[in-house]
Amino acid sequence: MTAKKVIETKKVSRVFKNGEIEVHALTDIDLIIVEGEFVAIMGASGSGKSTLLNILGCLDKPTSGDYYLDNVHVNMLNKNQLADIRNQKIGFIFQSYNLLSRTTALENVELPLVYDRTGRFSNSKEIARQALELVGLADRIYHRTNQLSGGEQQRVAIARALVNDPALILSDEATGNLDSKASIDVADLFVKLNNKGKTIVMITHEPEIAQFAKRMIYLRDGKVLTDEFIKNRSTKEQALLDLELTS
Repeated sequence: MTAKKVIETKKVSRVFKNGEIEVHALTDIDLIIVEGEFVAIMGASGSGKSTLLNILGCLDKPTSGDYYLDNVHVNMLNKNQLADIRNQKIGFIFQSYNLLSRTTALENVELPLVYDRTGRFSNSKEIARQALELVGLADRIYHRTNQLSGGEQQRVAIARALVNDPALILSDEATGNLDSKASIDVADLFVKLNNKGKTIVMITHEPEIAQFAKRMIYLRDGKVLTDEFIKNRSTKEQALLDLELTS
């Protein structure tokens, strides 16, 4: 049985124009990510990582080429349809958490269900509570965001990304604002979620975090330089030991 394609790009390019100047941010990106993969995307500043993430997350459209998300041809969608597909098929995790202040963890996680227009979720509070349990915050669900540590806030953001059972979880430098131990905890949580079948695409500039993924794609100058499976993946125990040895 062939694995289901969650992401497929065909000759995707993105060109930005500034007067007479054209900047080729992405050039002919051919990419297939199947259900259950955990992929890290790396590259130097200006390599095209953020541009690719914006296209994969349906926040931007390619200048040329085709993008299919969970068998939906994204190029053909209007603004309302793009908003729906972002809400229903993608769970976003950002470096800055993007949580609502002065609200509880539970209220933050429940928010995507409130805005879901499919009628799939009849008991949003219970579903949100289960998502927080999944990320290890069962005892913090009624704490407000300013009462949580950075690592706990990022776990709330991950629970929010999971709550509507998306086809794809997109992480944009999710560990960028965390200390080393909290970063390892988040990377290990991604591994556990991936082991439960979640498809995860993680943009990161940290090689030690990328090593938790199953596959690493390296971009340079808007093109795929390397795309390979990681043979010796990091574990939480190894990463913590390395941290002790270097601190």
